[in-house]
Amino acid sequence: MDDGIFLRSVVGEFLGTAVLILLGGGVCASVSLEKCYARGGGWIVITAGWAFAVLSGILVATSVGAPGSLNPAGTIAGLLVGGGSSAGLALSLVAAQLCGAFVGSVLVWLMYLPHWEVTESTGAKLGVFCTGPAIDRPICNFLSELIGTFALVLIAGSAGRLATGAAAATLTAAVVWAMGLSLGSATGYALNPARDLAPRLAHAVLPIAGKGGSNWRYAWVPVCGPLAGAILASVLLQVLGRLPGLPMQP
Repeated sequence: MDDGIFLRSVVGEFLGTAVLILLGGGVCASVSLEKCYARGGGWIVITAGWAFAVLSGILVATSVGAPGSLNPAGTIAGLLVGGGSSAGLALSLVAAQLCGAFVGSVLVWLMYLPHWEVTESTGAKLGVFCTGPAIDRPICNFLSELIGTFALVLIAGSAGRLATGAAAATLTAAVVWAMGLSLGSATGYALNPARDLAPRLAHAVLPIAGKGGSNWRYAWVPVCGPLAGAILASVLLQVLGRLPGLPMQP
């Protein structure tokens, strides 16, 4: 791969994922932290905020020249199933996504700096950075993340075969909104290891006033569930793409 394309891909995924977490974590902070004007805005506000965060992140990433995946599960699934990129590029994109998510989390912390100390709930603070289950049953939570990510990759992947550019980004954001509304309230719908793992690490290392633990016991669920779901959906998309007579390419 040309060095310029490689650099644009890595930088774009870094910036796009940072924007994703800045806006996504930002809406969680705005709704959850005390003294914020949007305090108590509820699930509709959170799911809408994350949908627009995805749209914004994809637009930034693709404008630089990156794929706009913003999701290690999708990147790894594409490598294992589609074989469309080298292992070196895929791993570099995953690293860029994780680093971008960490930086986005730091920006959220700085954005709402005075609000951490006036918020007593340690759970509300943790929820700004990472997901957690409504009912703590790890296997069920894993299945929820698997099913949600499977649906996301299948639908967004299908849309991506029928649309390109800003239209594809808009459709992907709509799918993410649908995921949040329909499938998200069981686990907080990570659907993306970068969305959960790097912000959880940020929560662990940042000097957040009055924070509790980072719940590392649960951390494997929003990593392994999305990876499994993305791989299964990618396999299905590959199979569908080989069926005769189906318009699976734009």
